[in-house]
Amino acid sequence: MRSFLNRLVSEEDGATMVEYALMVALIAVVVMGAVTTLGTALSGKFDTVKTAIG
Repeated sequence: MRSFLNRLVSEEDGATMVEYALMVALIAVVVMGAVTTLGTALSGKFDTVKTAIG
């Protein structure tokens, strides 16, 4: 039983996988926010050009 507990404590594969998943999720949220902001800014620029042309 003691060796099982020692092995369970020393194995970090599961914790590492969870950490990587959290980092990927955070990066995805940041990218989505940046794309949304960029899209809104670009839409405003195109509206300005459309108004100037028309």
